[in-house]
Parts: sequence; structure tokens; C-alpha cells
Amino acid sequence: MKPKAEARLYGSRTLGQWIKLVVLFAVGGVAAAAILVLAARGVTTLPGVPEFLERYPGAYDLPDTVEPGFPWWAQWAHFLNIFLMVLIIRSGYQVRTQQKPPAYWTPKRGGKKISINLWLHQSLDILWLANGLIFVVLLFASGRWMRIVPSSWEAVPNALSALLQYMTLDWPVETGWVNYNSLQQIMYFVVVFIAAPVAAITGARMSEFWPKNAKTLNKIYPVEVARAVHFPTMLFFVLFILIHVFLVFATGALRNLNHMFGGTDVVNWAGFWLFAAAIAITAAGWYAARPLVLAPIAKLFGQVSSR
Repeated sequence: MKPKAEARLYGSRTLGQWIKLVVLFAVGGVAAAAILVLAARGVTTLPGVPEFLERYPGAYDLPDTVEPGFPWWAQWAHFLNIFLMVLIIRSGYQVRTQQKPPAYWTPKRGGKKISINLWLHQSLDILWLANGLIFVVLLFASGRWMRIVPSSWEAVPNALSALLQYMTLDWPVETGWVNYNSLQQIMYFVVVFIAAPVAAITGARMSEFWPKNAKTLNKIYPVEVARAVHFPTMLFFVLFILIHVFLVFATGALRNLNHMFGGTDVVNWAGFWLFAAAIAITAAGWYAARPLVLAPIAKLFGQVSSR
């Protein structure tokens, strides 16, 4: 009797086990979402809540000096952020899970040999930080910083109002071309001015650029602390991206995509096709991020070897 072939493992589970796990999570997620929506709708019937929602509709007015719309530099920064973030997450996961790197990289001036995946991750980090720095400088230079930096304490109750409206599926009116709702504003502020710097500071501590002989500095800021914070920060970005993309498509896909990819508030398919092109370029970058393509680029900045 021919022995039954063992099921192929993908990580720690077989394909069938992964499918069952995904289905289980999907069913559980739908059930949890339904309970959350019913609970939120119940909250809106409590005394004082309707008045609260009427007083705080979800957003406060910005000064008239803040121009509406999204300039070309914001559109490009948004695209580059998508491209770089996807590859950073991919390369970071490879660094975290790799056992035997496919190749190694050594700086031209000498230094510690690192895996080519770590070289890619750190190189992408530098480009991501440069893109973010340019964005922040232009954000403040143009006066558009008030779009994502709360300038009134009304942002807090309005954010709670917007959150409750999202939870009830009676979502706040989208006016992103002129003004984000307060929940969006606070989340964008957290991403740009808190999460991004935390990712940069912890990533720098773990990188090869950190001075290893600075004993006092290393004692004040141990690498174990950086590792403990860096990975959860990456998970925060992944969660934010998933929710962000879902809401972009669920609250008026064509108009929202035109905002950040077409630079217009009209409703047509231009922004969608530009978004599709951005996804195609990002997918090509994902596919190209392998030693055969990376090695010639890495050789421009150091020595590449198989071990």
C-alpha cells in the first residue's frame, strides 16, 4: 500500500489548517463587528448622547487661511509613502524571520557584515525618513499643517463623536478635500508626529549606524527597549493601513482616490487608475526586492558576498 504523502507545511501549519484559521477569524470578526455596531447604536439612545452628537458633529472649522485640496507634493509624498512602507514591512519581516540570509553586504569603508535584507531594510528606512522630512517641511511652509495638527480642544469631543458615528455605521460626512473629521486628524497626527519618529528612533538604535562603543548612551537606551517597541510600532502601521484603505473605499472610493492621486475633488475614474498604477509599481518593487536585483544596487555602496 502506497504511504500517504505528508501535507506540505506553510510555516507551522498546512494549507488546510491556514484556511480553517482564516475562516475562523473571519467569522469571529464579523460576529464581533455586529456586536460592536449594536452596542454603539444602543449608546446613541442614552440620555444626552443625541445632544452630544448634535453639538459635536465630528469636526470643527479650520481657519479660512487653510487652503483646501492636496498639492502635487502631498500626492507624490503619499505615493512614495505607500511604496516605501510596503517594502519596509516586507524587508523587516524577512529580517525578523530569516535563518540563513541569501547574501551579505559589507560597507565600502569597512564595518560589520550584515544580511542583504537588513541592508535593504535600512536603506528603505533612510528614503522613507527623507520623504517624511520633506513632507513635514512643506506641510508647515504651506500652512497646511492645521489639516493634521489639532489646533482646538474641540478636536477631542469631535473625535469621540466621529468614532461613535463610525461604530454605528452612520458615518460622518466626508469633507476631506476641505477638512478632515477630528478622528482622522488625530490619527494622522499620531502617524506623522508620533509613530513615525518612534519607528525611526527605535530603528536607528537597532541599526549598524548606532555607535556601539558609546557605553553611557547604550546604557541609557538599551537595544532591548528598541526591539520591544519597534515591532509593535510596525504592527500599528499595518493596522492603520488596513483601516485607512478600507475607509477610503467605503466612504466614496472615486472621490477619495482623486483627492490623493488626481489632485481634484471631482468624481471620475482618473484617481482610481493612478491608484492602480501605484499599486502595480509597488507590486513590481515587491517582486524585484530579491538578491538577483538587489545585489548590483548594493554593490554600488559596498561589497556583496554569498557568505
